[in-house]
Amino acid sequence: MNLQAENFSIDSNSPQLKELCDEYRRNNQIEPEKYNLYNVKRGLRNPDDTGVMAGLTIICNVHGYVVADGVRVPDKGRLTYRGVDINDIVNACVKENRFGYEEVAFLLLFGKLPTKPQLQEFQGILSRCRDLPEYFAEDMIIKAPSKNVMNKLARSVLALYSYDENPEEQTLENNMRQSIQLIARLPTIMTYAYQVKRRHFDKQSMYFHPVDTRQSTAESILNAIRPDRSFTDEEAKLLDICMMLHAEHGGGNNSTFATRVLTSTGTDIYSAIAAGIGSLKGPRHGGANHRVMMMMSEIMQNVKDWEDDDEVSAYLAKILRGEAGDHSGLIYGIGHAVYTLSDPRAVLLHKYARELAEKKGMLKKFGLFERVEKLAPKMFAKVTGKNKVMCANVDFYSGLVYEMLGIPSELYTPMFAVSRIAGWCAHRMEEMMTCGRIMRPAYRSLSQRRPYVPIDER
Repeated sequence: MNLQAENFSIDSNSPQLKELCDEYRRNNQIEPEKYNLYNVKRGLRNPDDTGVMAGLTIICNVHGYVVADGVRVPDKGRLTYRGVDINDIVNACVKENRFGYEEVAFLLLFGKLPTKPQLQEFQGILSRCRDLPEYFAEDMIIKAPSKNVMNKLARSVLALYSYDENPEEQTLENNMRQSIQLIARLPTIMTYAYQVKRRHFDKQSMYFHPVDTRQSTAESILNAIRPDRSFTDEEAKLLDICMMLHAEHGGGNNSTFATRVLTSTGTDIYSAIAAGIGSLKGPRHGGANHRVMMMMSEIMQNVKDWEDDDEVSAYLAKILRGEAGDHSGLIYGIGHAVYTLSDPRAVLLHKYARELAEKKGMLKKFGLFERVEKLAPKMFAKVTGKNKVMCANVDFYSGLVYEMLGIPSELYTPMFAVSRIAGWCAHRMEEMMTCGRIMRPAYRSLSQRRPYVPIDER
């Protein structure tokens, strides 16, 4: 193959590439039993599926089971930010009819609940930082559109390095400045990227509304994605709840761990946060909420009676056997690495999703979600033979809530990212300030020594 030819591109279906991939497969096999033989913890998971202990944190605790006499016992899920239960935070904001994401971001970054003056000052700083650097949108987003908004988020975060007069300094003060700016700017980048994607790839109109510094983060997002800038206070408050629930989830989730791994090398914040975004894009992580909606759409098309447990169960069995869905054998949105009996985020979203479904006339569709949530663990046990305690996770209902709020499907996972960046930044600073050692796990080599063979003798 002439890889140097002008305008050359490789066809993924070409015979040449197939031959190269066949060569790879012949020489790159590791027998699954070798992992047990050498006690290798695939996915950094222990034999009981708990995570390998890799660090310490005071930012967040994710509780889903207790260990009694060496046995993992399922328990009701709990999520605390800096020791404060997420249910208490959300319920207080609902009771007082106010937005809470900015309060959560403050709590995660600084380690305490803000006073009213502190919160007002912090909200003001965030709102004033939402605008992007001069010419950034034109040069980095409009001139280089992407079909995938998550891809554009990562590229844009990396590009912000060039607009930072002091991108490398590893002091707390500099990283705090950068963190606050990133938390404020990422929603703006997301909405710009979405508008450009609409214009370039979907051939629809794009519109850029000016930033209103009086608005909360949730309000600013709805203001930016709606043509007429119109939304209700109830809609904005529900989106705010979604953002609070997605803001943080401990150091062990893949995207936060990726952020901490890169931070441990001493690299800049833009590289570390871009790694977190790249991780979250994956369908086994943040991309699952979009996969849930695709899966549910397929179920709705192929199951005639949504209220028939037997018919729904039969289709779930097909998904688990890899005969339907995306053929991965996964029921997206069901099951979690830590939660067993319940995911507190899913419990809260279930409650508010039901209320919204009643108002939107979507109770039949919501009922199908509830039915899948109920039947999926039973069918998993029946098809796989594994009696694993499973519950719906936050991804199962978040996509449905976004749909009912009129948020386009391309933004389901990006919404996760613009919420989670508060947690990523908190973990980056904790890694910088308290650990101070590069992460360097070990891999056992299974390769055997062999002689070098001259090229004419092969």
